[in-house]
Amino acid sequence: MAAAALHLELVFSRPETTLSVTRGAARLMLDLGYAPLLEVGLPNGRRADVMALGPRGDVVICEVKSGVDDYRVDRKWQEYGPFCDAFYFAVAPEFPQEILPQAPGLIVADGFGGAVVRERRPPCAGPTQGPDPGLRPSGRPADLPRRTPLVSRKIPGRFNGF
Repeated sequence: MAAAALHLELVFSRPETTLSVTRGAARLMLDLGYAPLLEVGLPNGRRADVMALGPRGDVVICEVKSGVDDYRVDRKWQEYGPFCDAFYFAVAPEFPQEILPQAPGLIVADGFGGAVVRERRPPCAGPTQGPDPGLRPSGRPADLPRRTPLVSRKIPGRFNGF
């Protein structure tokens, strides 16, 4: 009797993929010296999946996309520009990257970490698709530089599970 070939394919549900990519993006931000915060409410009523505060007071927003359908139906990421210095999509390794606009940066992540595979295009590089004009001084809280070190000291303990 011939042995049957066994083929295993790991298929994650959308919530599992979202959790995995979010975790990897947050870990990457920590590795890059940023203090990540999850599900941050913005003044326009939107919620950033990952917002990270940098050592110089810079603000990065990562929009997690769990799949093609998630990207196609959810366009709220286009409203994040006034609230960040840099904007990135964070996706799983199997996500078809070619469907994403080229202006925002791109992070590929899983539950163990992530990598920046494309830096965001600077606003002065010409026409852009997406929300990355850079954070205007009027949109930056006046006390953000004072708050950033405080958040940075508190956050790593919260992310020990990441």
